[in-house]
Amino acid sequence: QVQLVESGGGLVQPGGSLRLSCAASGFTLDYYAIGWFRQAPGKEREGVSCINSNFGSTYYADSVKGRFTISRDNAKNTVYLQMNSLKLEDTAVYYCAAGATHGSSWVPVTHDEYDYWGQGTQVTVSS
Repeated sequence: QVQLVESGGGLVQPGGSLRLSCAASGFTLDYYAIGWFRQAPGKEREGVSCINSNFGSTYYADSVKGRFTISRDNAKNTVYLQMNSLKLEDTAVYYCAAGATHGSSWVPVTHDEYDYWGQGTQVTVSS
């Protein structure tokens, strides 16, 4: 049974940092990409950062480049999102998702390219 569990969300002040974790079970990361998406109230879900777990190729949305870093530990079947210099507009529910890469170095970046989703973790940036 495929399962993705996010953790690490919380309340942080502007300029602060959080590290989100996405623990996968029921499959191995090697043939999947893991994407982090977020959805703020009244807004559409948007891709934040994605990683091809086999090749390590990555994608970052322009809004988070230079502030967020995605990484993976295939031995732990876990992907991380280090978020630094957080801004008010980063407030959202963050979801991780898994999508098959079929052995390529391709990084899917849109939500409809992902097959499995976690339940989400709330990130609130507030002073």
